[in-house]
Amino acid sequence: MIYEATTRIAESALRMRARLGGSDRLRERLACGSPLAPAAIWIHGASVGELTSARPVIEALAARHPVQVTANTETGRDLVRAWGLPARLAPLDLPGALTRFLKATDPRLALTVEGEFWPLRSRLLAERGVVQATIGARMSERSAGTWGRLPRVIGPMLGRIAALSAQDQASEARLLCLGLPSGALLPRLDLKLLAPAAIAPPADDPLRERTILAASTHEGEDGPILDAFAAARAGLPPLRLILAPRHPQRADDVAGLVRARGLPLARRSAGAEEAPEGGVLLADTLGEMARWYARAGICLVGGSLQDHGGHTPWEPAAHRCALLRGPHFGNFLEAFDALEAAGAARAVTAASLPDMLARLAARPEEARAMGDRARAVLVARAGDPGGLIARLDDLAQRRG
Repeated sequence: MIYEATTRIAESALRMRARLGGSDRLRERLACGSPLAPAAIWIHGASVGELTSARPVIEALAARHPVQVTANTETGRDLVRAWGLPARLAPLDLPGALTRFLKATDPRLALTVEGEFWPLRSRLLAERGVVQATIGARMSERSAGTWGRLPRVIGPMLGRIAALSAQDQASEARLLCLGLPSGALLPRLDLKLLAPAAIAPPADDPLRERTILAASTHEGEDGPILDAFAAARAGLPPLRLILAPRHPQRADDVAGLVRARGLPLARRSAGAEEAPEGGVLLADTLGEMARWYARAGICLVGGSLQDHGGHTPWEPAAHRCALLRGPHFGNFLEAFDALEAAGAARAVTAASLPDMLARLAARPEEARAMGDRARAVLVARAGDPGGLIARLDDLAQRRG
């Protein structure tokens, strides 16, 4: 009651501000902007990351039902619009905004990606008979401690959730302790791995086996990589290196490093599509990493030779790349542990990198086996979203 009374006062002030020349963004969040169409499913994700990870599920549901997607940010909203789906900014957790939004869309299912808990939204959905579900749910230890001090707030919200798929076992356990009904649990699904797992892997190719990719490199990594490549190519059939800096504005400096070592150089920004034999293709453009993963049988994950925490191994794993990582991989510690346990990834240092590159280039069957294992780990961890989609499809056809 206190929360609702407070939000009513806040909404009155915001509506006055909107009438006096407030931004389009504010009007949209008050559900006073452009007209809304009815939708069987209201899908909400905070921003780009959440919505991108759930894209396979969102598009599968949109193929079956009218949907309305919302985000808390304009970049998230615009991303979904670029997919060809209706999207707008989410209504604020205010009585009038939510009532206008729900009256116009009249959904049967409200699906949240990863998890946001809004007391008024939860209650108004329940009062209208809208089934509530969450996918990729996360609950950190810190957040669980905070919510644990508010059992009368979190308990009813979790109790209204009819179906929930957690991102990991720890989140699932914390949500159950906070009041989630055990009967609401769906199989765990790592949403961020669904899109990579759906990528069709490239076929075996002798040229690919002789191509090495250094993906998303940072300053201080390019020199040691170029030295390792120059040393590894001695005595082997012509190798090729694709060097993809994390920040393309460094490209001129990286090109200077290549020339200083006397290596043949081609630049993607100048139209090149292949590395010269025994040389380097400088991938100095944005948005083409999938192309380079598909071209290379061996991938060194950048940000790991210098202390940047490493970058994701899952996209190169999707393309059947043999994976190498440096000593700094804290951002993906658990992922690399799983990949290394399966024999899909190996640790290197700047000193050991030349020998490792030479070994894998000389033994393509070993690199292929590593790439196959990497993809197998990815597919197993991603899980099959088919059952989850079928359950959400069923919930979207009935009222709570």
